[in-house]
Amino acid sequence: MASLTDAKRIVIKIGSALLVDRASGRLRAGWLHSLANDVARLKAEGKDVVLVSSGSIALGREVLALSRSDLPLERSQAAAAVGQIRLARAYEEALAPHGITTAQILVTLEDSEDRRRYLNSRSTLETLLGLGAVPIVNENDTIATDEIRYGDNDRLAAQMAVTVGADVLVLLSDVDGFYSANPALDSDAVRYDQIDEITPEIEAMAGDGISGLSKGGMITKILAAKMATAAGCAMVITEGSPLNPLKTLEDGAACTWFSALDDPQVARKRWIAAMKTRGVITVDEGAARALENGNSLLPAGVRHVEGDFGRGEPLAILGPSGRKLGQGLSRYTGDEARAIQGRQSAEIEATLGYPGRAALIHRDDMAL
Repeated sequence: MASLTDAKRIVIKIGSALLVDRASGRLRAGWLHSLANDVARLKAEGKDVVLVSSGSIALGREVLALSRSDLPLERSQAAAAVGQIRLARAYEEALAPHGITTAQILVTLEDSEDRRRYLNSRSTLETLLGLGAVPIVNENDTIATDEIRYGDNDRLAAQMAVTVGADVLVLLSDVDGFYSANPALDSDAVRYDQIDEITPEIEAMAGDGISGLSKGGMITKILAAKMATAAGCAMVITEGSPLNPLKTLEDGAACTWFSALDDPQVARKRWIAAMKTRGVITVDEGAARALENGNSLLPAGVRHVEGDFGRGEPLAILGPSGRKLGQGLSRYTGDEARAIQGRQSAEIEATLGYPGRAALIHRDDMAL
């Protein structure tokens, strides 16, 4: 069974019902500070942490004195605009005493479906994690409409786990795991400790949520589990309401673990290797050796570029003899790649007229 102890990178989803008191509509500051203690401990153990947090609309509607019932789109977006500021500030104030820098990331479904936006998001998240920051991710409810929405943060959290190559996705929920039926309605419902395969029978057991604040029911958690586990990320559902919920989970709290189908990096490499290439990059002998040693492909080692491709599209990588070495996702368009081929990374800005990325294909986006 997976665990937080062995994980190197963890994505944690926090639902509105945990963060915002249902009766008063106010932030549960004590609970949030206990979560911050957990995050600080994980960071001290050398783990990367990403938080996917609901709560902006719930916080904003209280400030604007809006109804607790379903809001029309424009009022939901207004509430989100007000609440996002308070949500980001709350996390900043909770984590700052631990010396942890926070960053706000607002996304929509379009950002993961559009390859260029996806790569931009991934690069930003990787940079923030490399700098030791904790990204706070939420759906950009101020601009998202139904056709470009995730609609729930369970699937958004799964998408973030896939994007950053997380080992574990934690869904802090208002239930302590996955049950054979809704435990609030069926006293005979049985909780599963571990699920190794999400079968049609498991999917059929998923019911609606029982929270007055959360949008996602159990079915969204199953969809999140399918997405995460297919990418090599284990997922756990556990009740998040106790103080120090992550420590409580590590100490043996009731939960349901969904087993990863593969290692996240292996799964990503397999996905890249299966893509249809849109262009060809031929490299010199030095670059070929560097790739075999696990390095990124720099423009200096590129000898020829073929194809009209966009940023983020898959390219075949050929050695000097024409043998295919592998393939990877380009960080430049075809025209840009041709302009900088053979040049040192320090020359990219002068060549293109704007700062670029040092690698033409990063090693994390490459399958050899």
